[in-house]
Amino acid sequence: MMVVPSFWAEARAQYRRKGKQITIRRFGWSDASEEDAQRNAQARVDEALARAVSGEPLPRRERKVPYNGGDGLPIREEVVDRIGDTVITRNSYGARCLNTPGVLFADIDFPAGASLRMVGGIALVLLAVCAGVVYRLAASGESTRMLWIAGVIAALLTLSLSSAIANLIHRIGVRTGGGPEKIARARVQRFMSTRPDWLVHVYRTPAGLRLLATHRLFDPLEPEVAECFRELGTDPVYVAMCLNQHCFRARVSAKPWRIGIEGRLTPRPGVWPVSPERLPQRRAWLAHYDQVATGFAACRFMESIGGGVSAPAALAVQQLHDELCQARSALPIA
Repeated sequence: MMVVPSFWAEARAQYRRKGKQITIRRFGWSDASEEDAQRNAQARVDEALARAVSGEPLPRRERKVPYNGGDGLPIREEVVDRIGDTVITRNSYGARCLNTPGVLFADIDFPAGASLRMVGGIALVLLAVCAGVVYRLAASGESTRMLWIAGVIAALLTLSLSSAIANLIHRIGVRTGGGPEKIARARVQRFMSTRPDWLVHVYRTPAGLRLLATHRLFDPLEPEVAECFRELGTDPVYVAMCLNQHCFRARVSAKPWRIGIEGRLTPRPGVWPVSPERLPQRRAWLAHYDQVATGFAACRFMESIGGGVSAPAALAVQQLHDELCQARSALPIA
């Protein structure tokens, strides 16, 4: 069952014995009411306190952060609308997000630079070269002081050059491959070449591609979903969120800094819920954002790939997604 709650609460419990005090705080959540969320919080804090008293090392409190799906707590976002099984939420910077329990979404971001793995590989090669130079110096009878200086220079060169060389190789590879979009689309085609019964719809986002599968509904926990994410190179934080929240997710309105809105959603840090006295400030910011965002699309439909036929429930989510994203319009994407 998808976990995107409407109500939140926090409970606190203490234990004192022989001058020792343990204080535990835990959040609770519910789709039913604030009272139910408070009961959930109390049950969670009682269970955590009992474990702490028994000697189990536990964090004393949970961080109040907006996008906690990757850490095991539900996404802490305002629920804007519920349409069947689909939930529309407002994320920490004001954009609307579609959350669905069974329709597979996967974003493929274009890499901004070389991967850490490539940088690390280049660094190892440079270190090996530098170590060879130092070894030859030692064999020639250089002083210990000279060897230390050579070692420090080698380390500094490795730190300064490995990232630059890796990024240069990355840029050459991207140019040779026809650019980031062509490389990403080729990856999608390879993925689909072994899945002729799938039906996947491809969208262009500001930073990459979005895939939406409609030939059937998926369980986020099933092995085929994990395989899909792995082969497409989906963001690991998003993958963890899908597992913990039992849902898939897609941003359906523009990022504010891409549409000329410099100030962030207030009050900061955009965590839901906010105190009643701060709601007017939040609503005023969102009214301005929503007005400006109507002039931009979150993504643009490109093509459909595969021989499958859309399942009615998945097709309904796609139609909602395209409408909210303005994906079939000629608006600039942001």
